[in-house]
Amino acid sequence: MSEQREYPTALGASSRETITLLGHDLARDVMGEVGFGELAFWLATQRRPTPGETRVFEAVLAALADHGFTPTAIITRLTHLSAPDSVQGALAAGLLAGGSRFLGVTEDCGRFLHEVLERQETLPTEDAGWDALALETVQRQREAKRFVPGLGHHVHKDGDPRTPRLMEIAAEEGLTGPHLALFAAIGRVHPQVLGRTLPLNGAGVCGAALADLGLPLELLRAFALLARTAGLIGQLAEELRHPVANDIFLSVDLRNRPVDPDPYSPDGL
Repeated sequence: MSEQREYPTALGASSRETITLLGHDLARDVMGEVGFGELAFWLATQRRPTPGETRVFEAVLAALADHGFTPTAIITRLTHLSAPDSVQGALAAGLLAGGSRFLGVTEDCGRFLHEVLERQETLPTEDAGWDALALETVQRQREAKRFVPGLGHHVHKDGDPRTPRLMEIAAEEGLTGPHLALFAAIGRVHPQVLGRTLPLNGAGVCGAALADLGLPLELLRAFALLARTAGLIGQLAEELRHPVANDIFLSVDLRNRPVDPDPYSPDGL
């Protein structure tokens, strides 16, 4: 007889009569009592967030839910056009497009700031100290010919409106930690190195805020994807009411034109 193994979990478990989640009765203690954002935080950390942490976390989710016709939204709509019987496929397609240019910046920025902070024996306590650390950080990135994650935006060139608001909310809740402090300092000093002023983007500030909340760095992109899932559902709902995916498809398809010789064939190279 094979050995019977156990697979312990502190998350959800079911019996014939009950379902428990995080050690609580799901039907009695969680449903109608715990908001979804609070629950998502709780599931990831296995500790119930404070009201202030919940407010900051849910502000991040709101900031990342939708940003118009980004590639994630377009892909979701086009996939639904191709396979309207597969809502899960349309959502998955949009989420798979979350990478280094869209949504992934949240994780990239959080990790980048954390790596800088980990190298410090002591952290600054005043703006002047943060500015000095930020200046050194930006200079090092410039010398290495690397971008600073979270710096710059292709639309909000004069300032991303999400950034000051999220910093304001974190300050109101007493949750401005070292990641947000360093990110804000980078915003103040980077023109000295780059010779131009770039905005601190919303995805980056969300990564800094999530890192300050103590959420796992390896999951920061997952929280961005959680937020964007709600936005993609909204995109699909609007596509049902006011479809545009077919027009997007035709705008490409009808503009195809043959070229002679084919510049993409081996003979055309």
